[in-house]
Amino acid sequence: MTVLLSGLPLIAVIAALLARQPALRSAVLGGVLAAVIGAGWFDLSPSVAARAAASWWALVAEVALIVAGGIAFAEAGRLTGGQERLSSWLRRSLGTGIAPVLAIVHGVTPLAESLTGFGIGAMLAIPLLTALGLTGRRAATIGLLGLCAVPWGSMGPGTLIAAQLGGVGFDALGVASALLSLPVFVGVGVAAVLMVAPREDRLRACLAAVGSGAVLWCGVLVVNLAVGTAPAGAVGALLTLAVHLLVSRLRGHRLDFPREVGHSLVPYLVLLVGVVSLSAVVRAAGQTGTSWRYLASPALWLAIATAAGLRRGRPGLARAVWAHTVRTWLHAGPATVLFIVLGVLMAVSGMSAHLAPWLAGLGHGYLVALPFLAALGGFVTGSNSGANAMFAAPQAHTVTAVGADLLPAMAAHNVSSSLLTMASPARVELAVRLCPGHPESAPVQHRVLLVDVVLVACVAAVYLVTVIG
Repeated sequence: MTVLLSGLPLIAVIAALLARQPALRSAVLGGVLAAVIGAGWFDLSPSVAARAAASWWALVAEVALIVAGGIAFAEAGRLTGGQERLSSWLRRSLGTGIAPVLAIVHGVTPLAESLTGFGIGAMLAIPLLTALGLTGRRAATIGLLGLCAVPWGSMGPGTLIAAQLGGVGFDALGVASALLSLPVFVGVGVAAVLMVAPREDRLRACLAAVGSGAVLWCGVLVVNLAVGTAPAGAVGALLTLAVHLLVSRLRGHRLDFPREVGHSLVPYLVLLVGVVSLSAVVRAAGQTGTSWRYLASPALWLAIATAAGLRRGRPGLARAVWAHTVRTWLHAGPATVLFIVLGVLMAVSGMSAHLAPWLAGLGHGYLVALPFLAALGGFVTGSNSGANAMFAAPQAHTVTAVGADLLPAMAAHNVSSSLLTMASPARVELAVRLCPGHPESAPVQHRVLLVDVVLVACVAAVYLVTVIG
């Protein structure tokens, strides 16, 4: 009975989503059930709830502000023409066809996501993809597939949560997650080019996707080993984008750099330099656990970067960006926040921990299911941080009870939970709303889910080989 009650909020959310209920309504249902069951049958007392609120409110508020900032940043780029100029420059620099698509999937999107997190990389990529001539449905799908470096999103808070709740080292988990990410990076690239390459050119396109994904994997892994987990996604993606531009130059494409392109890059440079440099300062000062860390928050630098992008815009542009941001955030922001709240409620009430003994009864067969359970958490919450807050502790307890090695298990959990965030209803809804004509969300979600399930199976296979070995 206790196990059933522990899983009931998740079951209710999944059932509501399968019944095509809106993400916000599903999140409210899950949150209410978690609160009622946690208070009635578990350890969710007023004092526990108060301590949880004190511990987590800052993260929840930061997530809300980051989502709003990403929407504003993307809309400012669209209205000022910056995205169009940058996409034209990418098209001139990389040519047409699969080259700019792979540069966006393995370079632009992971770079933006690593700097900001919470799906902002897709928000920045989708307008670039539509400007390259892709239909809204394809742009939304490929933009979401570019969220392949989510373990390092927003400089890795989700991975940090998994490390803390799972009892492993932060940088050690980053390295292990990077090792498991090779099939993910390659797989999303292959899926993307299969959507845009002509039938007769698909073999060459797939080989290019494998090479591009391997470059991203090497970059992320080397930076994890040499520097640390936090900047690995951003630096690895930046190196991948640089490789794409270099290969294009060697193939004869001219890499001009007009002044208007430089102006369009200013907001991106403000965001990149601000987050990276302030993160380095905060880490060097030993203040990562204090309120000083918010100086390096993407929430702050997205606002600054948006203001930098609007400084050359026409009068009234800021008001238009603000109105669009409010409208779009109200469709997707509350659901994202409430899914994280659901995860926190389940964790602090002890509901997640009560699932571990039952799962341990599966024995080593549980290890087969581990990546898929983690992926379910990513799908439900739409957040690597939320999924890890909800599932990392019970997964770690169960792995220990089974007697398996904890670090590779937590890496499989971290990578798999990150994968399914790209298919979560809240992210899909936001992605299609960034496309001209607002295509239907169901076909986009079905395509992304298909790719994700295949990739989670690949991660599970690699993990099991590691365990057996």
